Amino acid sequence: MLPAAAAMTDVDVAVLASRDAAKAAAAASVFGGEPAHGYEAALKREDVDAVYLPLPVALRPEYVERALLAGKHVLAEKPVTANHGATARLFALARERGLALMENVMFVQHPLHEEVRRLVEGGAIGELRSLHASFAVPPRPADDIRYQQALGGGALLDIGIYPVRAAMYFLGELSVAGTVLRRGPGHAVDTSGAILLRTPDDIPAHLTFGMDNAYRAEYELRGDRGRIAVHRPYQPPPDEDPVIELAGPDGTQYLRRPRVDQVAATLSRFVSAARAGQTVDETSCLRQIELLEAVLDRHVAARSAP
Repeated sequence: MLPAAAAMTDVDVAVLASRDAAKAAAAASVFGGEPAHGYEAALKREDVDAVYLPLPVALRPEYVERALLAGKHVLAEKPVTANHGATARLFALARERGLALMENVMFVQHPLHEEVRRLVEGGAIGELRSLHASFAVPPRPADDIRYQQALGGGALLDIGIYPVRAAMYFLGELSVAGTVLRRGPGHAVDTSGAILLRTPDDIPAHLTFGMDNAYRAEYELRGDRGRIAVHRPYQPPPDEDPVIELAGPDGTQYLRRPRVDQVAATLSRFVSAARAGQTVDETSCLRQIELLEAVLDRHVAARSAP
């Protein structure tokens, strides 16, 4: 986020706040802005209009609220909170105060996915039959916050959120039909899993994710006359042209599309929202956390069943 912010003409990095003063100073020496020791120091500054909040999910509700009450627009990491009610309250607070609140799901800001959606809706693969999406990354260091239960860690909220959002993007209304969450040896949080979602007319979405796997990132939409696949859809390199793989009865086409820096695109969307004093994609954000909560509830119910 910092390289993209530092490169933008309509964003000024004013302050970098950290619990560790040395880390704040080191980052400020590269990206600009003044280092600040502690988060409150940034929220009290009058020259700060907006904050990017990448804190662990367990800390986000408190600091998103503090930032909004301090009159700051907020770009928060995903999910904004781990609870539908808390997320709804924060969006309501932002609207009441005329402030922007945006969840940082960057890949949906990339125009590639809108083009895929147009191809599907235009009948490029016939009638849609299913969606398959995966996102898996290798294990993190043992002390990584994603493994810490007290900080809201776990593969579902950190990694699984991507295929869930992809399914929402293409399929719309969804409900949970099945879940599997696996807790790797020595861990107190889920480290991988699988989800089966369904639309009201029974189009399934098969989703897999994990943070103890070989790297894999893709989604595929399958129809009765073909399929569309995109590889590395959640983190496309900004210096490479993304490719849509379109397979049908007459063979496979590889549709190369213009490269886009989705980080810069996300920041631009946030800047526009801040200038307008509006929340961003509130309905999608709330529906997303509702689905994630339903996945967790279904998993708990399945484990407690006799």
